[in-house]
Amino acid sequence: MAAAAPALPVSLSGRFKGSFAYFTIKDRLPQILTRVIDTLHRHKNEFFEEHGIDVQIGTFVLRLFQKGVEAEKRAISFLSKLRNELQTDKPVTPLEDELPDAALWNQYLDYQRNLSNGNGEPSWFQSPWLFVECYMYRRIHAALAQNPPIDNFDVFKEGKAQNFFESQEAVIGLCTYFQELLKNIKDLDEKQLQEELFKLLQVSLWGNKCDLSFSAGEDSSQKSSPLQSLENMVPYILVNDMEKLWSLLVNAKKNRTESNVRVDIILDNAGFELVSDLVLADFLLSSKLADEIYFHGKSIPWYVSDTTKHDFNWTLKQLQSANHMWMSRCGINWEGNLKKGVWVFCDHMFWTLPHDFSSMGGVAPDLYAELQMSNLLLFKGDLNYRKLTGDRKWEYTVPFHQALNKFHPAPLCSLRTLKSDTQVGLKPGQGEQIQASEPDWMSSQESHDHVLLDISVTKEQMNHYQTAAETAQSELAALSVKYDCGQYT
Repeated sequence: MAAAAPALPVSLSGRFKGSFAYFTIKDRLPQILTRVIDTLHRHKNEFFEEHGIDVQIGTFVLRLFQKGVEAEKRAISFLSKLRNELQTDKPVTPLEDELPDAALWNQYLDYQRNLSNGNGEPSWFQSPWLFVECYMYRRIHAALAQNPPIDNFDVFKEGKAQNFFESQEAVIGLCTYFQELLKNIKDLDEKQLQEELFKLLQVSLWGNKCDLSFSAGEDSSQKSSPLQSLENMVPYILVNDMEKLWSLLVNAKKNRTESNVRVDIILDNAGFELVSDLVLADFLLSSKLADEIYFHGKSIPWYVSDTTKHDFNWTLKQLQSANHMWMSRCGINWEGNLKKGVWVFCDHMFWTLPHDFSSMGGVAPDLYAELQMSNLLLFKGDLNYRKLTGDRKWEYTVPFHQALNKFHPAPLCSLRTLKSDTQVGLKPGQGEQIQASEPDWMSSQESHDHVLLDISVTKEQMNHYQTAAETAQSELAALSVKYDCGQYT
């Protein structure tokens, strides 16, 4: 008889007073809601102008702003009520809109109710932090989506644009470095290519510090190029498996037959971090370590600074039109990659659901099957790490693959700046040693970072996964892929 799987640790939650989750729900989330309300107030004249109606009375033309006024008022009322519910720990209520994901959200709320075993309704401070934080951003989206004609307004757009423009020096430095690198990339030997990959992985890692949800919308731009300080930052990388990542890519390249080597980047923040991800993606293509890159972004405005399709395209346009030669060159080349189909942007609804990634095979079998087509998945940022590990109170030394809870669509790597108190994969005593010397190490702005790579399957098993995924013709077939994969993990 097979041994029972060990019980999962408890979820991080605001019910643990004094925890990072508690202070996030108590302080940071209300601040974000207040900023969203202020943003709508500041844009009311814009709404009036865009959505007003001209009515002619005799020789005069009267402009009526009723639609814009009413929409703004309704959205602000909705958000003010949401802020009050949060601050007073009210029960989490079902979504009442008819957006495509509403049924999945309400099913998940029912699941949370069942977990409580009759100990009260799910609420802001008593439920898992990951759930209520995602729920807040989904309710922000509903406040706009339910109130045309302002339903397509991105309340976080200004902050994302500001982050990009205030990071210009760092963007110029990175684009210049990369374009100079491209001039000689064909002459680099394997060791030199490895060194350049490691540099750009670290730039992408440190770029993850630029997170507006962590700073509650305050400035978090990258003021100077991190290339200048990479050597000094190496001691702050807690788990560094870049050598394994290199080996995986080199082996995939050597063993390539008819299919392309594909890398998927599950994006986090717009702004400087996105540019660092695009540079890394271009390097993978230019060095022949990969043949195609799939980018996965958010389908709605999310976590203040997460990348949407609009943000992705806007960034390319800003780079193309820049006065700086190398910025413009990067933008033009990257637009060309999209047109040639070697870069693809995707924005599946699952990325903005409250589920952790171990649920993907059941909730979004089409996405799981798509990820199985990849040779390497690069998950960027803290939220993706939290969803990878279930946002639980793991012991520091628990292996990364164990915390993934059987989520193994393909070999995967997490590039994440620590902004929450979930951490696995450390050596015995490593976490306690850091805790003793730096008590706030998990939530400090001067946080540590890590690179993690999980390779839990052999190449032959990965080929089996990809073949099964390619032949999946329906949700049922895609689900069978998931269960088939499970026997190898």
